[in-house]
Amino acid sequence: MKYFFPIFFIFIFIYAIIKKVRPYDEFVAGAKGAVPFCMNLFPYLLAIFVLTELFSASGLTAVMTKFLSPAFSFFGIPEEINELVLIKPFSGSGSLAVLTGIFKKYGVDSYVARCASAVYGSSETVFYVSSVYFARARTKNLFLPILISLVSSFLSCVTACMICKIM
Repeated sequence: MKYFFPIFFIFIFIYAIIKKVRPYDEFVAGAKGAVPFCMNLFPYLLAIFVLTELFSASGLTAVMTKFLSPAFSFFGIPEEINELVLIKPFSGSGSLAVLTGIFKKYGVDSYVARCASAVYGSSETVFYVSSVYFARARTKNLFLPILISLVSSFLSCVTACMICKIM
């Protein structure tokens, strides 16, 4: 497996030479095209990162977790992973930290840890992905796609917990 990428790059380089394409020039042209995209993407990513930090640092996460706990329990989501369900749409690294805390507190083989792992793996960082996609697509109406993504993410959490309960 450690030779896969070197062999892959050598294959691409040889293929480019056979097709009479100058790989270095094409790489530089692609990199030049990526700079404007990164400049357009940066404000969206900055907004997501700042909002994620504010969400966590303000204590809003704890308030929302307590407020939504009865609804999550109704849908079969264990109370111990409510914070993970709330953080995951905003931050992959933040949700990974919460997942690690769950592992340390409950052990990796517990029902709570299995649910947390399934939730972490079955849901998406909706706001991060949306910011990348909508920065490129330049779509103005964001409410409906984000709402659908959040509902889908929540349903994946519910389904993951149901499957963990069965298994």
